[in-house]
Amino acid sequence: MSYRRIEITPEASKILSKVKEKHSALIFHQSGGCCDGSSPMLLDKEDLYLDESDVYLGDLDEVPFYMNQDQYEYWKHTYLIIDIAEGRGASFSLEIPLGYRFLVKSRLLNAAELAHFGLD
Repeated sequence: MSYRRIEITPEASKILSKVKEKHSALIFHQSGGCCDGSSPMLLDKEDLYLDESDVYLGDLDEVPFYMNQDQYEYWKHTYLIIDIAEGRGASFSLEIPLGYRFLVKSRLLNAAELAHFGLD
């Protein structure tokens, strides 16, 4: 069985596709910092420096998703669903000019997922 930590809704995937038409190399990052805080931000890959404090959670439509380690400690027992909402967020994320913002929905990992990820 294949286990994942993250997925994207079809609606969010459509917006991601529109952004991908204008930008070649993208990355999602959820920092827990200022502005929208725990909202995922979609950035040009060149605009973000990753280091050992960033945790890779998987790819969404071939775009890697990272989370800051401190934020990950709060979210490590959850399965993340990246969705979209109308309205401008307070971030520098690339979907903002389209009139949308990415957001996170989540559910707790089940027993098998917890075991697989070494979190039981």
